[in-house]
Amino acid sequence: MHPTTTLLPLPAEAPPSLTQILDEVTTVLCHILPSSLSVKSFSTRWQVLRSKLATLKSSISEVSDSLHWSESPLLETLLPNILSTLHRVQTLCDQCSDPTFNPGKLLMQSDLDMATGWLSNQIHDLDLLLRSGVLRQTNAIVLSQPVPGSGKEDLGFFIKDLFTRLQIGGIEFKKKAMESLLQLLSDDEKSANLVAKEGNVGYLVQLLDLNSHPSLREQAVSAVSILASASDQSRKFVFEEGGLGPLLRTIESGSTGLKEKAAMAVEAITTDPDNAWAISAYGGVPILIELCRSGSTTAQSRAVGAITNVSKVEDIRTALVEEGAIPVLVQLLNSGTASTQEKAANCISILASSGEFFRALITQQDKGLQRLLQLLHESSSSDTLEHVLRAIYSLSASESISRVLSSSTTFIIRISEIIKQGSIISQHISASLLSNLSISDGNKRAVSGCMGSLVKLMESAKPDGIQEVAANALVSMLAVRSSRKELVRDEKSVMRLIQMLDPKNELVSKKFPVAVVSAVMAGGSQGCRKRLVAAGAYGVLQRLTEMEVAGAKKALQRLSGNRLKSILSRTWRA
Repeated sequence: MHPTTTLLPLPAEAPPSLTQILDEVTTVLCHILPSSLSVKSFSTRWQVLRSKLATLKSSISEVSDSLHWSESPLLETLLPNILSTLHRVQTLCDQCSDPTFNPGKLLMQSDLDMATGWLSNQIHDLDLLLRSGVLRQTNAIVLSQPVPGSGKEDLGFFIKDLFTRLQIGGIEFKKKAMESLLQLLSDDEKSANLVAKEGNVGYLVQLLDLNSHPSLREQAVSAVSILASASDQSRKFVFEEGGLGPLLRTIESGSTGLKEKAAMAVEAITTDPDNAWAISAYGGVPILIELCRSGSTTAQSRAVGAITNVSKVEDIRTALVEEGAIPVLVQLLNSGTASTQEKAANCISILASSGEFFRALITQQDKGLQRLLQLLHESSSSDTLEHVLRAIYSLSASESISRVLSSSTTFIIRISEIIKQGSIISQHISASLLSNLSISDGNKRAVSGCMGSLVKLMESAKPDGIQEVAANALVSMLAVRSSRKELVRDEKSVMRLIQMLDPKNELVSKKFPVAVVSAVMAGGSQGCRKRLVAAGAYGVLQRLTEMEVAGAKKALQRLSGNRLKSILSRTWRA
């Protein structure tokens, strides 16, 4: 056997440096530009090519003048691609200058157009890189993730570099840039405005396209969602760059996670009334309603929120009805999450307050009113209760609904509980219901325990109108004899009424406590008179009568009624 000979591998040739590539690009450009002047065929196309070559030469010169151009990893791909394109243009120039070369007119036109397109794209990328300013900064400064509290200048350069990588770099560059962008947006809530200002939101919107790389598209949806939700300024950028349409398409065809993030962005965008109209223009109403039907619980909540936002626009309310939104919203009152229920109740309250047409549609739905009443008893959220009460109050404008509510003891008791313990807004609406409904004497006796709370509400300066509805509700309840006696036995409530009657108290309109005192004395009870007189009601009513306050004279007469009868009786006997 012959001994085997081991062949040593030849040393690999070192790849050219960026400086060498840049020098070669400059050399080729300096050769092609004058050479192309002698080309006689396809003169129009070569005129366009020469213009591109001249622009490219200017950009390359600007790159070489930048202090830190050789540190940019983006040029490691871009410069070789430019050199390859220039070699192709050089070949085309030689072929067009050779009278014996005849590849076919259409083929040559196509090759020249392709070369022009390549040059246009590469000039665009160079321009982005130059305008970003990153070639004038050291790589260490631009590429490192800013620490919390970094200055706006450092953040601005970092953001510009990220978006430059997104638009110029290969897929791995783009992914890493998106990861850094998302980290920045997550770590610093205030960065969204700077990203919107210094970055390119329009390019992020382009990445929402179905044809984009799946992982990039997913990251872009996350970034756009954060920008849309972060602030008014960044949300405005997303909308003005055309983000709403692609977000709706994402809801229509994306994965569960993408649907949730896109719906979050749409909900945020539609909080601005000036943007809400666009939902209809982009065909978004049926998309959002379908998401309410079949989306995840998170997506449902966001979709209902967006529908609630756009329901404030008159034209879109009609579209919501036509697309079947009301049955879906009614269903979600009892089947969705707490957040979804709150938003559904809010939307129904808006629709119910918009006219009899909408109220009829809500009450005609399967258990529409019953579902609202069920949520009223089950929810512990003050916001949800406010929305439900608003919806019920609007529905009560219908005579048939008013009769149902008036005869429901459980409902009357529930709103009396809210008057005692609810938020000021819920108390206001509940008092309005109590004063407007035709409640039986039995139900009035059942809820007499809330009269003290109604007296307290009469002292409230805000919200507007609460003193009047509280007084009206109280007057309604005082039509029952036992309620009148119960109120005057409540020393705190009586003292509050006297304080409200005092002319020095300017916080309360005097006609309201006057009406309550008059209602208490409507039955002529001697016991009620004694308690009110003992508390000082006679003196303050006298002063109010002298001031000609509406109703004060009548209240004083009722309070003095028994005393006058006694005086007259003694006179007649004499």
